[in-house]
Amino acid sequence: MISKLGQVMLYVKNQDQAVKFWTEKLGFSVIAEEKNGDMRWIEIAPKGAETSIVLHNKAFVAQMEPELNLGTPSLMFFSEHFDQLHNDLSNQNVKVGEIVNTPSGRVFNFADDEENYFAVMERK
Repeated sequence: MISKLGQVMLYVKNQDQAVKFWTEKLGFSVIAEEKNGDMRWIEIAPKGAETSIVLHNKAFVAQMEPELNLGTPSLMFFSEHFDQLHNDLSNQNVKVGEIVNTPSGRVFNFADDEENYFAVMERK
C-alpha cells in the first residue's frame, strides 16, 4: 500500500533558472542533483518536507518519452506564515495573485519564471 507522496516531477525549460527561483524566492533547498549521461535532475524541497520536487529538462524528457504528459502539476502548498509569504513574493517581483477566501481557507497563487502557476493555502 502507498504510505505517502515521495516526489513530484516538474518539467521545466531551464533547470538552473528553476533552481534559482525555488531556492532564492521560496527558500527551498537542493536535496540532490543527479546526472546520468545527458539526463540531469535536481531534487528540491522546503526544509523538513516529506515530499520533494524533481526538476527535469522538459525538452530532453519530451525527446526520450514523446507520449509522456509534460504539463505542470497542480500543486497546493501550505504556509503557516501566509501573509508574510505573499508579501515576500510580491516584493521579489514574483507574479502573485490576490488572496482569496475559500471554504477551506485563504489561498493565493503565484507563477514561476516560466509562467507555471501554483497555489498556497494558509495553515496554522
